[in-house]
Amino acid sequence: MERTVEATVEGTVKSNEGRGRVAVVTGGASGIGLATAQVLIKRGWRVVISDINAQACQDAAGAIGAHAVPFDVADEAATHKAFAEIEAKVGPIEALFANAGLLQAGGRPEASPLDEFDRIIAVNLRGVYVSCIAAGALMVKRGRGGIVITGSVTATRTAPLHAYAPSKAAVVHMAACLAAEWGRAGVRVNAVSPGFVATPPVLANIEKGKRDLRLIAGGSALGRLVESDEIGRSVAFLLSDDASAITGINLPVDAGWLAGSNLTTFGGVREAV
Repeated sequence: MERTVEATVEGTVKSNEGRGRVAVVTGGASGIGLATAQVLIKRGWRVVISDINAQACQDAAGAIGAHAVPFDVADEAATHKAFAEIEAKVGPIEALFANAGLLQAGGRPEASPLDEFDRIIAVNLRGVYVSCIAAGALMVKRGRGGIVITGSVTATRTAPLHAYAPSKAAVVHMAACLAAEWGRAGVRVNAVSPGFVATPPVLANIEKGKRDLRLIAGGSALGRLVESDEIGRSVAFLLSDDASAITGINLPVDAGWLAGSNLTTFGGVREAV
């Protein structure tokens, strides 16, 4: 697809690759979701952000020039109603970033309450599935669309996150299943798996001494955390026409953590000469 770019007043580059098409970002009021919404807006998409926190959703949307439609992805009826509202008031949905999810503190599985497990699965797995079905059914009818699901590097590595990690492994596989199901209808589905991202919760845990930045960053090939907008740019690429032949994949965006973390038994990632 031919694209044009124009310089903004701030001197940054704005692309029209979204061409005014509608993209929905769940869990869009903060962190990776909000950063991705901002990237998509800069690239010409009309963005709708959703979040379970209605006030945070409204505030975030107002700050970046997006539409706000708050709802709980764990509520099937509310999710379908929200997507119908978006179609009626904003326009046909051509992209979904299914990003809403719950984090987990981690710990021994036998010490973790089962209701925490149930809630995480309800949001991270079932909620993502419901969102994908709600958007995907509309896309299939029109014969076009793109979906990106937020996975995690814990989808393919062990972690003391006995609800979160399995939920992410499931949605990564879900992306491949939906891609195979909807490909002939012109709908692409991919997953993006963040590594350790410099989001407020992660930075707060580092500040409190609950996580060791030296160990986290030291395990990655690039020796650093991932920035939220780096996830956003990866999502924007997968939703763009530049990725028109890409579907059913899981794209790790982890500063090389998957590549480097296994080197601890060999003394760690080699420093630059």
